[in-house]
Amino acid sequence: MPPQENQFWKNVQIGGDLALGLGSGYTDISIAPSAIYNFSEYAALGVGLQYKYLKQKDYYAFHFYGGSIIGLLNPIRQIQLSAELEQLRVNVNLEGSNSNSQNYWNTALFIGAGYRSGNVTIGARYNVLDDKNSIYGSAFMPFVRVYF
Repeated sequence: MPPQENQFWKNVQIGGDLALGLGSGYTDISIAPSAIYNFSEYAALGVGLQYKYLKQKDYYAFHFYGGSIIGLLNPIRQIQLSAELEQLRVNVNLEGSNSNSQNYWNTALFIGAGYRSGNVTIGARYNVLDDKNSIYGSAFMPFVRVYF
């Protein structure tokens, strides 16, 4: 009897985000690895980690870190629908302020849709939990998602 192959790892895809932005007195570094498990060609579920460092010299320094759970649906091969629950710890150090540090949790629930070609999806997502205290500049965000 031939040995059975482990089917689990054949259904796992790894992806993520790596970004670096530098300017005059400005630094923006982001690392966000993720993995999904494909239950079928139509549905996947995954987890991700995120770390972001943002600093403007003489004004502020931010650290964001946490994780997310993402669900993906592909009703047809070219269309991908997504829902992502993200929980980030936010550490803020404001320079030149009497209240120079803040630490809190930020929760986001993104609903999105995109065009999929191979391992790449380009689309937009909307944070349905967005409010005036959100760490994001807008509830609406474009995205590029890649899984190998």
